[in-house]
Amino acid sequence: MNNNYTNQLLSFNKPEDTKTPRVMVQIGQCSNSVGAQNILNLISASTASTDFVETGCDGLCFLAPKVIIEYPDKTTATFNQVSENDIAMIVAQINNSSNKTNDNNLARQLLNDQSRVAMDQCGYIDPSDAKTYISKGGYAGLAKALSIEPKDVISEIEESKLLGRGGAYFPTGLKLRAVSKIESKTKYVVINAEEGEPGVFKDRHLIEGIPHRIIEGAIISAYAVNANEIIFYINAKAKLSLTRLKNAINQSYELNILGKNILGSPYSVETSIVQGAGGYVCGEETTLLNTLEGDRREPRIKPPFPTESGYKSSPTLVNNCETLSNIPFILNNGSNTFKQIGCEKGYGTKIISLSGSVNRPGVFEVEIGTSINKIIEHFGGGGIGKNSENAVSIGGPSSGVLPHNQLDLPILPGRIHPTGIMLGAGGVVVLKDKTNILEFIKILAKYNADESCGKCTPCREGTPRIVKLLEKHDASSNSKYREELSDLAEIVSSASLCGLGQGAGTPIKSFIHFWPD
Repeated sequence: MNNNYTNQLLSFNKPEDTKTPRVMVQIGQCSNSVGAQNILNLISASTASTDFVETGCDGLCFLAPKVIIEYPDKTTATFNQVSENDIAMIVAQINNSSNKTNDNNLARQLLNDQSRVAMDQCGYIDPSDAKTYISKGGYAGLAKALSIEPKDVISEIEESKLLGRGGAYFPTGLKLRAVSKIESKTKYVVINAEEGEPGVFKDRHLIEGIPHRIIEGAIISAYAVNANEIIFYINAKAKLSLTRLKNAINQSYELNILGKNILGSPYSVETSIVQGAGGYVCGEETTLLNTLEGDRREPRIKPPFPTESGYKSSPTLVNNCETLSNIPFILNNGSNTFKQIGCEKGYGTKIISLSGSVNRPGVFEVEIGTSINKIIEHFGGGGIGKNSENAVSIGGPSSGVLPHNQLDLPILPGRIHPTGIMLGAGGVVVLKDKTNILEFIKILAKYNADESCGKCTPCREGTPRIVKLLEKHDASSNSKYREELSDLAEIVSSASLCGLGQGAGTPIKSFIHFWPD
């Protein structure tokens, strides 16, 4: 490795304060809803000469507001579900480390039981502070990438077998290779940070908690394909994400990690942020590119694919935040180390957004191959209700619903059940034990009909027709009704242009399969 890049990074290291306790208050969109910002203001107003750090959420959202005191000797005291009544006690702990409390064993166990690659350090460092990120090993993957040829960067990622984490699970290295082969003066890397799928909030946690890792993955990818510009597409409603991403990008420019001749290398790349109204259909990459260009929110006919003709008709690499957050680990540790995590059908980890009727909602990064039941029971503390017969909606409105006796299925790329139920972007919503499944399927069907862009006839006409059929359910003619509903779902799924329509029939198929009566 060319040590010049690494040495330059090391010169940015932030010296640690070995005399003053560091107080971390985890603030994300989730914890702000229960007063985390107010807790930070009250603590900082009640004590002096202390290092306060506003971090992102570590994913254990159910423990918010969360405060961690890190003492000079590196021991910690953790306070969960903090209220105004706890301020005096926390301030006393800050000022008197000899009387510190023990860490919360549950929180430590839940964090230790995860395999955190993308979310490593999330919730425990200043999100925007590039120097702190560097002191924890950040941008070392970029330094390594700059010291080798772009083709070797692509080979390393190809060898890792990393699959995209946005829902389609397309091989990341194959995309990189395709863009790199096209001769063009202008190339783009577009990061889809819109995250418009209900029940999914993983990318928000990454942007709020560790945006520099996403930036690092994006720069490595841009270098590998010789792209001139990186564009972040972010939902205009994600105000905290936007603020922290902007701050992180600005700091990267200040340290010459972005801009002209990054880290003193021959490579230059610029970065910009575009805010959009978004929507579920923007999960499809050509739809996202259309919105970037100011056109209608609808998919393009393929081919050509974005890798050949994407943003402004130039070769474009489109990836989501979680995918890019894996790339620094692969460059820094090697593809073989990455493949020691997960299973043969899918190496690495998957971030799961767990919500609904569950005792411990949050974001958990687990190895691919982990069972749905373990995610709900071990990490989520089980479903809420008098019994454990909770059905689970997995993979969003374009996937389906699993009954409680199917939850031993592992999370894997693509389909996890023959009905077409898939992991998707990793949203797992636990339903109440008394949920009327037909009514819930209607909600999913209505959502798909409302979100349809209307470009292709099967989706535009078929999704509202599915809703009407569900609403006129007649139990006395179940056989004929099931046949009509099943045929319509199959037509919409097989004939639609993009993933929204292609998945719109899956909730219906899962409903008919698991609840035939």
